[in-house]
Amino acid sequence: MDGDNVDLNGFIDKLLLRGSQSGMTEIEFLEAEIRAWLHSERRSWMLAGAQYYRQHMDIDVKERRAIGDNGKTRPLHNLPNFRIGYNRYAKLVDQKVNYMLAKPFEVKTDDETYGKRLDEIFNHVFRRRLKNVGVDAMNSGIAYLHPYVSDGKLQFKRFSARQVLPFWTDEEHETLDAFLRMYAVVVYEGKMPKTIYKVEYYTTNGIKYFVWDNDRLLPDVEQNDSAYLMIDDEPMNWERVPLIAFKYNAHEIPLIRRVKCLQDALNTLLSNFADVMTEDIRSTVLVIKNYDGQDLSEFRRNLQVYGAIKVRTLDGIDGGVETLTIDVNAENYSVIIKCLEKAIIDVGHGFDASDDRMSNNPNKMNISSIYSNIDIDTNNVEMEFQASLQQLMWFVDTYLRIGGQESDTVEFIFNRDTPVNESEIITNCRNSVGIISKETIVANHPWTKDTADELKRLEAEQAADVGIDYAAQQQKVGNDE
Repeated sequence: MDGDNVDLNGFIDKLLLRGSQSGMTEIEFLEAEIRAWLHSERRSWMLAGAQYYRQHMDIDVKERRAIGDNGKTRPLHNLPNFRIGYNRYAKLVDQKVNYMLAKPFEVKTDDETYGKRLDEIFNHVFRRRLKNVGVDAMNSGIAYLHPYVSDGKLQFKRFSARQVLPFWTDEEHETLDAFLRMYAVVVYEGKMPKTIYKVEYYTTNGIKYFVWDNDRLLPDVEQNDSAYLMIDDEPMNWERVPLIAFKYNAHEIPLIRRVKCLQDALNTLLSNFADVMTEDIRSTVLVIKNYDGQDLSEFRRNLQVYGAIKVRTLDGIDGGVETLTIDVNAENYSVIIKCLEKAIIDVGHGFDASDDRMSNNPNKMNISSIYSNIDIDTNNVEMEFQASLQQLMWFVDTYLRIGGQESDTVEFIFNRDTPVNESEIITNCRNSVGIISKETIVANHPWTKDTADELKRLEAEQAADVGIDYAAQQQKVGNDE
């Protein structure tokens, strides 16, 4: 296949050198790397991103607590305890992914036959999978596609980043030497379910299968080591490690790391406000005079649980009950909530769809201003994804060459889902005739879905119109004669 890429030999050489110096075998090295990775901060953020996107947030374990004996807090179970997850983070992720990947991307090439083969590979199934890869990349900072051949067809499978331990050959994380994939499988021992962890080790020499048991890598007796391809009944391997990384940014920082503190603050504020508005203690406090005093911890507990406190006057004679009214200023909560919502949008590089500038048929300048923040992020993501798709093309071209199809240059164009003023754009397209190329005009028309197809249909219609005009002229000449 490709002879100028880095294969596993360099990795194994470095591993053997390291092992000879440290006394570690290859398996021991992999075990040590797995242990470090499972408890790494990077993986912890990956897990947090996936959990928050699926509506599992820190607010889910919120407790009402009071100071008890010895100054220690203890939970209170007889008070309102709202756990409101106002998931602006998930909305931010969906907003970004739909903005960049909701519309089909274009695959441009000059070779028509080659282009048709690419259309078969980059079909609607792949486009949907790429959109899901976008979600994974934002939640984890990086996402992966695994190319493989099944039933003679090239296909792609998503690998969750929190399952993948990559071994990079460079600091920029552009070239892989190898990678491990670890995932959970539920099996039954008799009638009892048990979770075991499968480990797949991918190199340019194929796949090795293990089981992770008690912090040890053990051979998987249920699977044999395998190659990636079968060509003429002969096992073959890719000359590159079959894994394509799609990065959210160059540093692989997940979006959740930017906004988690703001999202938690928003959830806490809304939950506390709901607690306050639904419990009597916050509106009315009973002050019971001269009916025994209480220590400080008991005072605080009674205040929270019962909405009552006992006090003793200096003379200790007159008893009775008084009330204190506490007003809750809902406007303060509203202001802070709006500030947090805006902060999540700003820090997360999103946009506010409810912006007043979007009403009353907005012009291009207003739309560009509103979307300028999300465009900053999308420009970076688009650059990373285009580079990843070019790496993926090595596997596509290798697969096509097996079937006799030669490759050509390819360009990937993402079509952002930006609202437009169609009337304004159509007028500009009409006024540009004769100034710029017809292809550019067609590509920028708001109703164009595929520039090449639209140009073909336009040429066919123009040819048909010429034929009709010619026939009409011939008929007129015949009538005149």
